[in-house]
Amino acid sequence: MSNLSVDHLLGIKYLTTSDIELIFKTADNFKKIINQPIKKVPSLRDITIANLFFENSTRTKLSFELAEKRLSADVINFSSASSSVTKGETLLDTVNNILAMKVDIVVMRHPNPGASVFLSRNIDAKIVNAGDGTHEHPTQALLDAYSIREKYGEVKGKKIVIIGDILHSRVALSNIYCLQKLGAEVRVCGPSSLMPKHLDALNVSHFSDLKEALNWCDVANVLRIQLERQAVNYFPSLREYAMVYGINKNLLDSLGKEITIMHPGPINRGVELSSDVADSKHSIILDQVENGVANRMAVIYLLAGKIKNN
Repeated sequence: MSNLSVDHLLGIKYLTTSDIELIFKTADNFKKIINQPIKKVPSLRDITIANLFFENSTRTKLSFELAEKRLSADVINFSSASSSVTKGETLLDTVNNILAMKVDIVVMRHPNPGASVFLSRNIDAKIVNAGDGTHEHPTQALLDAYSIREKYGEVKGKKIVIIGDILHSRVALSNIYCLQKLGAEVRVCGPSSLMPKHLDALNVSHFSDLKEALNWCDVANVLRIQLERQAVNYFPSLREYAMVYGINKNLLDSLGKEITIMHPGPINRGVELSSDVADSKHSIILDQVENGVANRMAVIYLLAGKIKNN
């Protein structure tokens, strides 16, 4: 297959396994390019991309912008904090004004779940979901699964535990969808108060004991505690969370086997991971960052191909 089965990247839920494999094969080629002295290709010289971020972002926004510039696209950056959104303008008005500038692809992060789906039904441009509330973050899941594939050769058959704030995490849901489609076994670990009620529907079981989870897994994908999305306290204190669910070098050394540590960033050092774990040989966190650019290049390139084929 040389084309995606979808017209937008709204969530991993909508992708087929063949779509994911196509993105990874395309990312393999781009990874070779971004490690060469000349890191740019002229593939999207005639494509204009708007990055619309209605929520704060550093890593994802920079990664998308770099991916777009590596492909030679024209890039417009939009931040809601300094826009007419603060004056009451609707999402659709904002986007239509940007589209009047002849934009082909919109990369959007928005606090409301389903915002990217809404947009895809109402405007004539390709949409890439860069995170919609607590719903999905598809490119993060793609780069995470790609990093596991790079480390182990394949994702199928691997045991992955996602640790932390599953309830408020769009990364967790996208990862569960993606890893299961690729044949991995996925479980979660964290306080019961941070577990969603629909885990059974996702065919995912819950470890309440961290050491048991680490002994089971090949890979631990450790999530940040999303304090900004918590309207109430879901656990007594960060210190107590760190004592029960934080991963440090002593804990890893006690396992009797080596596991791989991942984190989507930014890390709360000393809470979910100690620095000697985050910076250790177990960690592939910096590989995830590099793979993020290659996978976002792949997604944008494949969606732009659909524009050219129309």
